[in-house]
Amino acid sequence: MANITTNNPASTGFLSGISGFFAAIGNGLVKIAENDSRVQRAQTLNALSDAELAQRGLKRDEIVAHVFRSSYYV
Repeated sequence: MANITTNNPASTGFLSGISGFFAAIGNGLVKIAENDSRVQRAQTLNALSDAELAQRGLKRDEIVAHVFRSSYYV
């Protein structure tokens, strides 16, 4: 049995700080999007079976258009 240990020194350079800043902004935007009630509704509908969606008059490829229909015009 072999064990391998890798120690990577923490990067503290200028570019590391900038990338950390933008990563934090990106993570914040993802959390905002995930907490949107429409995104949660789309996830709930996506978790249903095809038969359950059919009872609601939807197809799987129509979920996003159905949930966001008031937000955009196509």
